[in-house]
Amino acid sequence: MTTDAQQQALAAALLKRAPLWLQADARARRLGRGRTEDAADALHLADDYRLLAHDLARARVLMPASRAREFLESAYARAHATLNHGDWRLGSTLRTLFVIELPAAVRWLAPYILWASLVFALAALGGFLLVERYPELIALFASPDLIASVEHGKLWTEGLLNIVPSAVLSVQILANNIVVSLFAYCAGFLFGLGTLYILGLNGLMLGAVFAFVRAHGLGGQLFSFIVAHGCVELSVMCLSGAAGAAVGEALVRPGSAGRVAAFRFAALRSGVVLIACALLLVGAGLIEGYVSPNPAYPLPVRIAIGVGYWLLMLALLTGRLWWFVRAPATSDAPRPA
Repeated sequence: MTTDAQQQALAAALLKRAPLWLQADARARRLGRGRTEDAADALHLADDYRLLAHDLARARVLMPASRAREFLESAYARAHATLNHGDWRLGSTLRTLFVIELPAAVRWLAPYILWASLVFALAALGGFLLVERYPELIALFASPDLIASVEHGKLWTEGLLNIVPSAVLSVQILANNIVVSLFAYCAGFLFGLGTLYILGLNGLMLGAVFAFVRAHGLGGQLFSFIVAHGCVELSVMCLSGAAGAAVGEALVRPGSAGRVAAFRFAALRSGVVLIACALLLVGAGLIEGYVSPNPAYPLPVRIAIGVGYWLLMLALLTGRLWWFVRAPATSDAPRPA
């Protein structure tokens, strides 16, 4: 039986092969996307596959909970897919993305999603209680025009369609939501502190505004405006923040694989979730432009739209939306020697 010192020495020797892993992964990506015509890349792919399989088996024994093992699993799966699926095809790529990679990324982000949602909810509660107790503090969170409108008994959202057409409003909202989500994600690169700031600030603003409009008897109207698009929109904000926090933690605690490899792995895996977030924000923007400001839609219809779209989001993130699609075949991962 090997001693702890021997295992540490073997693990250190294995980590010295990390540059080879990075080269193999980069080669598989180029071939998988059809971005290279170099025959040498194709010739090296089989050797890369054997290298990754061998080192992954050793990493599972020597470093089972390390980021190096996670990176090797991802690189091995990519090399296997490139070696066995031939030329790049759009349909196969999208199927792999939404049926396999997206649900796996969401499961990996589950602790971060829970943490981000908790931060946002606590911040919203704190903002609500703060303004309910000290109404004058609403000036910290809302513009003077918004405050004046509510104090005159009118929401700032009333008559919005009389000012801006629904199509233009949807585009403006979509662009703004995508910018906010990207900012929440990129802010996480500041070792996770930026994500905490963005989620906390937006939660405080939401809670404070709800407390303020509720005090003037407009809480029901604001809820009616938000519920159709807000369920998914706020969830996407938490998802983006969670993805950013995961990248931030990779920078803070890179593990044995090194900071560059850990950052690359976290950014690539969380980037899959951002693609889904962008698609979801398209639908949220359309709802916010065509449904939310339109008084023709009663509250039960708005709730049904909001909850239904949120359930659609869950089905997309968990892969259940594509239950009728057969998942791409994958072989068993290499077993430890």
